[in-house]
Amino acid sequence: MGHLSNWIGIDDHADKLTIAQYVGTQKEPAKEWEVVPNESGLRQLVRWLKNLQGAVRCVYEAGPCGYELYRLLTSSGIECSVAAPSLTPRKPGERIKTNRRDARKLAELLRGNLLTMIVVPDRRRESIRDLMRARDDARRNLVAARHRLSKFLLRHGFRYREGSAWSTRHWQWIRSIKMPEPYEQIILTESIAAVVQRQLELKRFDDFVSEAAKEVEYAPLVKQLTALRGIDTLSAMTILAELGDLRRFPSAPQMMAAVGLVPSEYSTGDKTRRFGITKTGNAHVRHVAVQAAWQYQHSPRSGSRLQKRRSDQAAEVLRIAQTADHRLHRKYVRLTSRGKRSTVAATAVARELVGFIWAIGQCTAPAK
Repeated sequence: MGHLSNWIGIDDHADKLTIAQYVGTQKEPAKEWEVVPNESGLRQLVRWLKNLQGAVRCVYEAGPCGYELYRLLTSSGIECSVAAPSLTPRKPGERIKTNRRDARKLAELLRGNLLTMIVVPDRRRESIRDLMRARDDARRNLVAARHRLSKFLLRHGFRYREGSAWSTRHWQWIRSIKMPEPYEQIILTESIAAVVQRQLELKRFDDFVSEAAKEVEYAPLVKQLTALRGIDTLSAMTILAELGDLRRFPSAPQMMAAVGLVPSEYSTGDKTRRFGITKTGNAHVRHVAVQAAWQYQHSPRSGSRLQKRRSDQAAEVLRIAQTADHRLHRKYVRLTSRGKRSTVAATAVARELVGFIWAIGQCTAPAK
């Protein structure tokens, strides 16, 4: 762009927006100011941006304030991008962080084309993503409530040894317990009620997700993804809600990188050292992939549920899923037989599983 290009860095916070404007190749900002992100303040920001001479490009980092600023600016005809904060370059030794410095740095990095931008979801996909994250929060709440109840009973000498935890028989055993002290009985009663409430909450979210998975923009790809071992409807919906159109990734390795499942590396001269996975990417999809990867420690035999999910799949999808069965199982066995920890092997399998998810994503029109 020419010397009249305006590079706008915005530090986005709930209480104020800090803005830095660079014009062309100027070393110092042409203007720095702050605005309260209420209706009048945002209107003032849009009016100022529209009155600037030359091309205007804005950027801010993704954060807790969401994408409303992006949607406001783009709907007003102003070019705006949202940067991935985990991939923003940081200077070694930099210890001073202020809103003003952050706004300046974003504008300078935008001008140098050094930022990695995220794909902003439309409102529909964002609502599905929020549903999946709320469902995961409900699952965590249930786990925490169960943990509190079981540890309370353990502290008072009650241990269940007759079967699986949280089964029907386990619940019958819990409800039969009578605590010797009245306050202890109150705690037990309330803890049981909390677990039951969390179970009902999770069940409601599961029903909502099941309904969403039947919608026309999700149903075809959800069905195909569940042909993979370890990927059920909930996992498939998490993948689609978090990543959107799987075809936007030009290759499987790029999708692996977006999920944070590629190994970190340090190279200097003739020496190359590799470390654990970067974990720089979508943590929700990474969790789903790692959990699914554990299924591949077993020999590639299809149970009745998996056979049912694969019964009417397209030939190409079935070929990909069966290839994944054998290849990923061999990888897990090979790594563990060489002395690798099972967690390391599962992570390596998860990385390749993402590649198979990417391959299936190329077979049909994905979610919008």
